[in-house]
Amino acid sequence: LTPFLTGPGPVSRYGARPRQRSVAKVCRTCDRLTRSGNAAPTLVVLPREPRILVPGGIYHVTTRACGERMLFRDNVDRQIFEMLLGAVVDKHSWECGSICLMGTHYHLLLVTPEADLDAGMHSLNGRYAQTFNHRHGTRGHVFQSRYQCRFIQTDGHLSEVTRYIAMNPVEAGLCRRPGDWPWSSYRETITGRRRRPYLSPSVVLDMFGRDRDLARARLQALVEDTPLRAS
Repeated sequence: LTPFLTGPGPVSRYGARPRQRSVAKVCRTCDRLTRSGNAAPTLVVLPREPRILVPGGIYHVTTRACGERMLFRDNVDRQIFEMLLGAVVDKHSWECGSICLMGTHYHLLLVTPEADLDAGMHSLNGRYAQTFNHRHGTRGHVFQSRYQCRFIQTDGHLSEVTRYIAMNPVEAGLCRRPGDWPWSSYRETITGRRRRPYLSPSVVLDMFGRDRDLARARLQALVEDTPLRAS
């Protein structure tokens, strides 16, 4: 497969560049060779599906540690991550509607005024990985892969994601009620007592009306009284 996927490289002494073929053309060529019996079956690796990055986009973002190892070994790790997240949110003028830090992964609900989710997440995960390795004396990859995100386009999806993030520690057996987990923003959202300066509760509460007390009560009812659905 390698010769078919050769991209533009240095010009040879004969003035020619290696040929560049599309993935579709490679698939057709491999299929033709396989059917003719002139080649063994070939594994074709397709490119990753591009993310939807738009100004004003709302995203459910999550990232896992390598091999189900602990992404946050202690509360200091979590404090460092939140400090880095706050810096990225401030730099890019993002809104963070919800956060939940687990052991092997994290969840974020983000609104990006510009189409810059990739740049911000690359900075956040990269800086956290460097800090993690330095602090724990480890080397190599910290995250399993690139961050994962889902583009949210409806209030229904937004409400499902909001509940899913809040209920994560309960489903994992870390606490009995979502408000008991200190590394989640749920409690401060429903009580109105903010302690995370980078948090924007309005991202979630605006779904439930302008009256903030009523909106918090409706959010609590949604999270704690509705059967869980995967997002």
